[in-house]
Amino acid sequence: MCILYMADPADAQKWRDCLSTLAPELEFRQWPDIGNPAEVHYILAWEPLADIAEQFGNLRLLYAAGAGVDQFDLARLPANVSLIRLVDSSMADIMAEYVLFGVLALHREILAYQEDQRSGRWRPRPIVHASQRRVGVMGVGNLGRAALDRLQPLGFQLSGWNRSLKEVPGGHCYVGPDELEAFLGQCDILVNMLPLTPETDGILNAARLDCLPHGAGLINVGRGAHVIETALLSALDEGRMGGAILDVLVQEPPSQDNPLWKHPRVLLTPHVASDVQIEGGVAVIVENLRREREGMPLLNVVDRSKGY
Repeated sequence: MCILYMADPADAQKWRDCLSTLAPELEFRQWPDIGNPAEVHYILAWEPLADIAEQFGNLRLLYAAGAGVDQFDLARLPANVSLIRLVDSSMADIMAEYVLFGVLALHREILAYQEDQRSGRWRPRPIVHASQRRVGVMGVGNLGRAALDRLQPLGFQLSGWNRSLKEVPGGHCYVGPDELEAFLGQCDILVNMLPLTPETDGILNAARLDCLPHGAGLINVGRGAHVIETALLSALDEGRMGGAILDVLVQEPPSQDNPLWKHPRVLLTPHVASDVQIEGGVAVIVENLRREREGMPLLNVVDRSKGY
């Protein structure tokens, strides 16, 4: 029984060491040295092989080495192979830190002050109390809930939008397409944490961005494809939106002529809001080994009907 590693070679030894300590019964192999493919029961990969079913007839579980799973074609994954997300509390905590930073930066108008600094302007702005600022999170899953929990003690008015009803600490959850515009209409700061699916691709288009209150800010830590970048740029240039903090883009890195690089009301970070933490990821793998042995439901299995 072995696990085949097909992710960043720079991290391979760390995964090997952690797995050998916590799951010594699981042989670690690193692509392309697959050995006997019949012995590969688990794969840890960033992107899958096109012929994964043909190569690995005894494959049981495919672990996603990144936070998202939109890079996997679920239609080509055999029905008997489950796709697993390596989401754990440490990953959620790191994501919540970034969201907290972004919300506070937009709340205290730090992007506008940076623009003033570059222009040599000394222009204090009125301070808005957190209790008067409405923050909405799109996608109230494990990561979204962690972000909301981190924001709640600061006193923001919180809300969420989700496919199904979820608890929002101290706030309201809007549900489904019929309530999306109402949700957006009360978001002074919008945080996108959605998974990328056919239904959410391009969800923040010009019409949806126009639903936001005048001067609203956007934090995107979901996927670049959620936001129509030309629509966002227009909203920023026309003053309808006050700023955007973007950790993900359609093209990463963006081309050098992409206007987002130098836009005065945009902060770009290179897809670093969060990532799978090796210790936490291994903990999920070890727990699922135990659950397999005992015939229990596995952790973090991707629902193929939803795509996440």
